[in-house]
Amino acid sequence: MRRQTSRRSPLPTPAPDDRRALDRQIVALAVPALGALVAEPLFVLVDSAVVGTLGTEELAGLALASTVLTTVVGLCIFLAYATTASVARTIGAGDRGHALRLGIDGMWLGAALGVLLGAALWLAAPALVDLLGAPHAVAPHAVAYLRWSAPGLPGMLTVLAATGVLRGMLDTRTPLWVAAGGAVLNAVLSAALVLGLGQGVGGSGLGTAVAQLTMAAVLVVVVARGARDAHVPLRPTHAGLGLGLRTGAPLLVRTVSLRLAILLAAWVATGLGTVTLAGHQVIVALWGLAAFTLDALAIAAQALVGRSLGAGDLTTARTVLRRTLQWGVAAGAALGVVLAATGQWLAPVFSADDAVRAAVTTTLLVVAVTLPMAGWVFVLDGVLIGAGDGRYLAGAGMVTLAVYAPAALAVRALADPGTTGLLWSWVAFAGLFMAARAATTGLRARGAAWMVTGAART
Repeated sequence: MRRQTSRRSPLPTPAPDDRRALDRQIVALAVPALGALVAEPLFVLVDSAVVGTLGTEELAGLALASTVLTTVVGLCIFLAYATTASVARTIGAGDRGHALRLGIDGMWLGAALGVLLGAALWLAAPALVDLLGAPHAVAPHAVAYLRWSAPGLPGMLTVLAATGVLRGMLDTRTPLWVAAGGAVLNAVLSAALVLGLGQGVGGSGLGTAVAQLTMAAVLVVVVARGARDAHVPLRPTHAGLGLGLRTGAPLLVRTVSLRLAILLAAWVATGLGTVTLAGHQVIVALWGLAAFTLDALAIAAQALVGRSLGAGDLTTARTVLRRTLQWGVAAGAALGVVLAATGQWLAPVFSADDAVRAAVTTTLLVVAVTLPMAGWVFVLDGVLIGAGDGRYLAGAGMVTLAVYAPAALAVRALADPGTTGLLWSWVAFAGLFMAARAATTGLRARGAAWMVTGAART
């Protein structure tokens, strides 16, 4: 049901014909968002550097445990996406107080899920590590990291929701500064606890937990100040928590479909031998860096489209769609040119094996060609999330997974190991899987149903 308000605030999005102003707003949102996205992986990078000084078994334990932890947090990304979309649409409708109410409830939901998942992770850590096949010497280190980092899960998930609140208010700078400060604090704590106090891998997990809880506290204070100014109570509401779960569930399904596709790609690479698996890790790392840039544009699209639809301005929503798509495709093309031109120099940085280098260099050409399409996909994903079109994205995610899975299985069964195996694996993932996503999201964006959905959800 559409919420009636007594006033409507002017939409801060520029007029449809003011392209330069719209470009400036896209950049103003995307650049800080990119900085925040890049700051988060620094947690694992710093932990790896510090723990790596302890030995190979400790580093292997960290690698296994951090994979579990990032998977759990990654599945909860709907807390940021759903909150961004709902807050942006409500702000666009002129009801800042209700937008903050939605944000507060989203943060409570994140904290509650964090407590439940943190307790479950602490209890299940040994079983999870054993299930993943950790060697006997590695398992204790993996369990130690998971158990000491588990108390930080409420902070991690609260950070996701609070970041969504601020993004919905077109503030991507505050999350950037908080993420940067958290990365620095994590580095200091990790070095002090692991190297200074000799706490081992567990000390690294504790440092991460403390840093994440501190970040959450800072963001909670920022949002709470805005809520008090708008006379919005800070206690949770049953209706708000229920709404958060209902809007987040489809986005969780969408995220699961993406994670399954990524895991399937890794499984294919594993079955094609050591060279393919090693090359796959390099390509995944480079693909991830490119994805940060494209995801930053998607975040800008989420917020701007949400505000437009909340204000009932379908013309501006369509303009934002077209312009952010142009940015996404152009950014993907630029990144593709860089990877294609530098592939022969990038590959030796990651491996001294000639076979791995050859596989990476060749496969980077496939990645380069598909990155413009990836830019299209990322932006459309953000647009539809901003419109609250989660149910469509959930269904489309399962369809695209069903399209990709047979191709992935065929590659594992038929492709030769080495250069050819890695190449065909990424033809299936970056080519077919992304093409299926481009088709399903593109067909939705061509119509008006997604805009009607977004306007109706305000």
